[in-house]
Amino acid sequence: MLDSRALVSLDDRLRGDRTQVPARVQRGRAKPRVAIIHYWLVGMRGGERVLEALLRMFPEADIFTHAYDPDAVSPLIRSKNVQTTSVGKLPFASKLYQKYLPLMPRALEEIDLTGYDLVLSSESGPAKGVIAPPDAPHICYCHSPMRYLWDQYHVYRDGAGMVTRTMMPRLAHSLRQWDVSSAARVDRFVANSNHVEARINKYWRREATVVHPPVAVEEFAPIAPEDRGGFYLWVGELAAYKRPDLAIEAFNRLDKPLFVIGGPIGAERALAAEANDNIRFLGKLPFAKLKAYMASCKALIFPGEEDFGIVPVEVMASGRPVIALGRGGALDTVIDRQTGLLFDDPSVDGLVAAVEAFEREGLEHLDPQALGRHAAQFDESAFRRGMESVLREHGLRLPTLQAQSV
Repeated sequence: MLDSRALVSLDDRLRGDRTQVPARVQRGRAKPRVAIIHYWLVGMRGGERVLEALLRMFPEADIFTHAYDPDAVSPLIRSKNVQTTSVGKLPFASKLYQKYLPLMPRALEEIDLTGYDLVLSSESGPAKGVIAPPDAPHICYCHSPMRYLWDQYHVYRDGAGMVTRTMMPRLAHSLRQWDVSSAARVDRFVANSNHVEARINKYWRREATVVHPPVAVEEFAPIAPEDRGGFYLWVGELAAYKRPDLAIEAFNRLDKPLFVIGGPIGAERALAAEANDNIRFLGKLPFAKLKAYMASCKALIFPGEEDFGIVPVEVMASGRPVIALGRGGALDTVIDRQTGLLFDDPSVDGLVAAVEAFEREGLEHLDPQALGRHAAQFDESAFRRGMESVLREHGLRLPTLQAQSV
């Protein structure tokens, strides 16, 4: 009898048969009926930007999600047919959705996808576990296997409240089993970075094609050198895995100006209590002000290990370099000594040494136009080309996709 790894290997060898043109698409339907499953819609972050790009490819797609707050998403998403799973009918689902995580596998399996020609799941929380029609390809764009079940499990558990810490060991085991078994329902995985591709292979034993997420690089531009400031910049959600604490402690020691942009307020206050006067916390800023700070900084400080990392690309599109930990998605976007500096030691000493090397080597003066050209390869057109290539292999012809995206 074949074990699970052998079955996956056999599945991969037979992939050529699975990617033949589905019967419904072969019959010539001009616009295939598309279902997009997105984990939850309660804000606008990188995953929701990918969703917007998919909606521009498939304007008539239906969206299924666990929790939905229309006021927290873009007008484009709000204009679409959005349906919630049974989780969305639970009390305060748009606020307490993470508490309902154990109910999400069954909720996904209850979604009726009869009649759809293509299923696209957007996976970071539970989304890929739907049951697609037999002749409809299921393609999963994976932002990340669920961190709180896999490589970041202990980080999330240690930072959780007492009730969550108590329940996590009891629930995580069965959720991991479902997470692995539901990966077998996907016909093709697409990863947002080489880092995520490796994690898909590690935890699900599946291969994936890398297609970087779309970044709105056209909205950023360099400014004249004389208009720049003399500060370093940290941008993002003040979450533990992004390591804002590392940046704070390093710049306390360096005594150089650091501006910190992001929230939430509680995390900002806790970090500010540890910061010296050379560090300023600006909170969450309007987009216009955020862009101005990105274009004015000496360099972005990016000390965490991220799945992809959109902020470094935005800063490079603004003509400024990046000092990044040489792990995770930064390895796909930052070229050492050409678009910034990569450092290997994720400690205060490591970051201090990186900033000192950055200044000693004069990397602040890297060509802004070259940085912008590098960032341009991560625009939405590159994302579309990558996704269209994957979709063509599953029977959706390129002319059909182009016709829909006008």
